[in-house]
Amino acid sequence: MDTHDPGNPGSTRRGLLRCMSWAGAGIVWSVAGGVPRSINLGGSALAAPAAGFSFIQISDSHIGFKADANPDPNGTLQVALDKIAALPRKPAMMIHTGDVTHLSKSEQFDTADQIIKGAKLDTHYVPGEHDVIGDDGKMFFDRFGGKSAAPGGWYSFDQGGVHFVALINVLGFSPGTGATLGKDQLAWLEGDLKGKSASTPIVILAHIPLWSIYPQWGWVTADADQAFAHLKRFGSVTVLNGHIHQVVQKVEGKVTFQTAMSTAFPIFAAGKGPGPGPMTVPAEKLKSVLGIRNIDYAPMTRLKLSDETLA
Repeated sequence: MDTHDPGNPGSTRRGLLRCMSWAGAGIVWSVAGGVPRSINLGGSALAAPAAGFSFIQISDSHIGFKADANPDPNGTLQVALDKIAALPRKPAMMIHTGDVTHLSKSEQFDTADQIIKGAKLDTHYVPGEHDVIGDDGKMFFDRFGGKSAAPGGWYSFDQGGVHFVALINVLGFSPGTGATLGKDQLAWLEGDLKGKSASTPIVILAHIPLWSIYPQWGWVTADADQAFAHLKRFGSVTVLNGHIHQVVQKVEGKVTFQTAMSTAFPIFAAGKGPGPGPMTVPAEKLKSVLGIRNIDYAPMTRLKLSDETLA
């Protein structure tokens, strides 16, 4: 994989990294015949063809956060769900890529659960490091763990011809060392993918990015390359992450990597602030740096991603 250049956080050595502006213009990512291409959008993506399906990604809700960067994360999460409800085509499901809560408190999980249930969508979760504080994620997994989860919490499922794999890379995370998957999860992943046709579209879900964005802030998963060794035979792999509260994308061969905006608050771009913490913007601009992602899939055609702000 490419090595991130800390002197130029918006690029990789081969120039494949694209950093989206804080203004949050929508982006569509199309994969046709194994060839990916990006299309900047000024508005919403077209609805998926009738033969396909769409799903939603939200991330980093941080319910329980209390600071100037967003005094009401409950409210902005509800705005996100209202935006989803207004889509012209009801999504088949929703995924949440972690940091549902801010401090892993029981009441925070209660609040998040009640708000998200209001969307009336089948929802799949992976934890963020904020969801596993103090108990290695016991409360999180009790509430949001996949029914078919392995003992470590990772799981997979199929939807409309796409194979989804939910990985856990936040246990043992620290900003100084980043994330890891661990040998047990890597062995499970190898077994999970056996028997899958190389033409099966694969979507990987994880909280912390599975590529090296900015190791100085822990935006890296140390053993991700071992996971991608099991994925290299597949013709289409899309990786959806949260954690960094902004859209960053990269193409590496047949793999596309996408991080997502938060529904709670923005974080400084890599190397552009004092650290990977909340960034306060004027109140009237907050919704323009928060957002959701809509993903459309149609068999044998393309996987199309569009990011929209809450503004």
